[in-house]
Amino acid sequence: MKTFSLWENDEKNATLIHVYEPFKKASDVCVVVLPGGGYSHRAAHEGEGYAQLLNSYGYTAAVVDYRVAPNRFPIPLLDARRALRFMRAHAEEFGISKDKVLVMGSSAGGHLAALAATYTLPIEGEGADAIDGEDFLPSGQILCYPVISSDEAVSHKGSYQNLLGAAYEKREAYSPELLVSEKTPPAFLWHTAADAVVNVCNSYRYATALREKGVSCELHVFPEGPHGLGTAPASPYVSRWTMMLIDWLRAWF
Repeated sequence: MKTFSLWENDEKNATLIHVYEPFKKASDVCVVVLPGGGYSHRAAHEGEGYAQLLNSYGYTAAVVDYRVAPNRFPIPLLDARRALRFMRAHAEEFGISKDKVLVMGSSAGGHLAALAATYTLPIEGEGADAIDGEDFLPSGQILCYPVISSDEAVSHKGSYQNLLGAAYEKREAYSPELLVSEKTPPAFLWHTAADAVVNVCNSYRYATALREKGVSCELHVFPEGPHGLGTAPASPYVSRWTMMLIDWLRAWF
């Protein structure tokens, strides 16, 4: 694992990215990983754990220490976009393809990943250097039990509050299922129906929005299992999602 600063010599934007290169590379795909944590922290098992999984199948992964509360929007998205651009700018160095840089996130990290795939307006802080000239839109999106909807009937309110602070009332503008377009990249999603923290309807709503715009989407919903399972090592049934993901990557990228 190699660690880099997303912005060199910039104390204001001191965000790190950790690049995990496989021992035996099997693909020129790179997956940028955004751990969950409700925008209040970052869960290691949804960062390094995913990187190790991807490495075991020959994929390059990059885990981002994106900034969380008290930082508000657009700071986390600025970090996510910069990470996608950073990996594209260093594609030759890492032996990856600029056209195959995907984003992956769980829970609130899934919300950030979905925003990276759907929110296309310029944001404050971009344009710092040549790296920012790279495309910020991911080639694909991998969402694990993601926070999606701003609708309080199904929303994870705490994540939106941590992201938006006093701007919480404007949350619809940052609700990915309302931002999907025909240019949104293909998606792989999984969730458990029994998730008591992030309602499975978040994934259903996002998959529906993708379908309505003609965007390819693979969705798996397992009947049982709590929130935050990661690779689900204690649940052989749910852990099948990992192989489903690898099959999806092989089929599409």
